[in-house]
Amino acid sequence: MAYYVYITTNPAKMVLYIGVTNDLPRRMGQHYENRGSNETFAGRYFCYNLLYYEQFTDIKAAISREKELKGWTRARKDALIDTLNPEREFLLV
Repeated sequence: MAYYVYITTNPAKMVLYIGVTNDLPRRMGQHYENRGSNETFAGRYFCYNLLYYEQFTDIKAAISREKELKGWTRARKDALIDTLNPEREFLLV
């Protein structure tokens, strides 16, 4: 099974959200459906545009990486995104 650590943003690219899932297309659909909902961070800040992701085969490794990335500064997260997606284009899954 594949697991993904991913980073999404809002349409203005001002906010970052980091999550983990085993079904990236389904999860991106959920983020889109929840846009504007105050019940979740991603919904409240309209974070449904995928900027970056990493794939793992072990859920523990994926969760560990998610926690690691969440502890990074914004500048370090931006540098990571730039390694895969320097144009900050919204990725399709």
